[in-house]
Amino acid sequence: MRRKLTVGSRRSRLALLQTESVIARIREINPGLEVSLSKIVTTGDRNQRIGWTGTAVFVKELEQALLDGRIDIAVHSLKDMPTEVPLGLCLLAVTERLDPRDALVAKSRLNEIPSGARIGTGSLRRAVQLMSYRPDLLARPIRGNIDTRLGRVSSGEVDGVIVAAAAMLRLDLKGKITEYLPLEHFLPAVGQGALAIEARLGDKDIAGLISSVNHLPTWQCVTAERAFLHAMGGGCRAPVAALGTVSGNKLKLEGMVASISGRRVLRASGEGSATSAEEIGVGLAQRMRGMGAAEIIAEARSHENG
Repeated sequence: MRRKLTVGSRRSRLALLQTESVIARIREINPGLEVSLSKIVTTGDRNQRIGWTGTAVFVKELEQALLDGRIDIAVHSLKDMPTEVPLGLCLLAVTERLDPRDALVAKSRLNEIPSGARIGTGSLRRAVQLMSYRPDLLARPIRGNIDTRLGRVSSGEVDGVIVAAAAMLRLDLKGKITEYLPLEHFLPAVGQGALAIEARLGDKDIAGLISSVNHLPTWQCVTAERAFLHAMGGGCRAPVAALGTVSGNKLKLEGMVASISGRRVLRASGEGSATSAEEIGVGLAQRMRGMGAAEIIAEARSHENG
């Protein structure tokens, strides 16, 4: 029986809060287990000049620490995890999802913001949905932690920022949210609002310790979302969003893919048994590729390579 567990986390305030919540749950389920925290700096933390957030920039170093045996599990924001998990690792569990919506922090609601206002975001997905909904506004790429982004609104550098509602809730900043953005116009990132626990593949001791942490309805939702993203092209630069919801034994999945310019936005939904989450995700992606998503993705790839 394992007596010690080393948990890896990014060093940001939000990441540490997220990881501490997972550690608290692990200790609750496994009393007497000695749990230690290892803080790791990622590429995304070091390089604040990356434009729209790149693939895996917040997880690579944590995954290497897992492969090297320096940590036993890593805690991530699930939306930061690519659909391709490195050989030798696995997504072991996810926590119960918080509010998956995007949130606006500004001096007024989105419909009331004057034309030409600058809205900051580190996400191309958010930017293109903003451009589709309010083409008269200017999306500005920004980086930094939540406090830094909110400070740019206070200083007047931007007129507002779009961030994950879950991050604001975890940081106890709910009172600063101007508006929760409607899902019919702003579909969230795959996995947004959920935390992921990654471990070495085949480590039965770790799996036994962590299995009870997994929240099944969230697992089913994010399985569908990640299958959709993977079937749509995974790491392609085209903005892709998805949100699964479980009601009873039924799972509904909404998907979105857009051109980088934001001029073309495709949305569709699919549903089925929650036990067939992966099939629902793949099926919706295939249907949307036939609706024109394949051309949008091909265009994004050519733009990326060019």
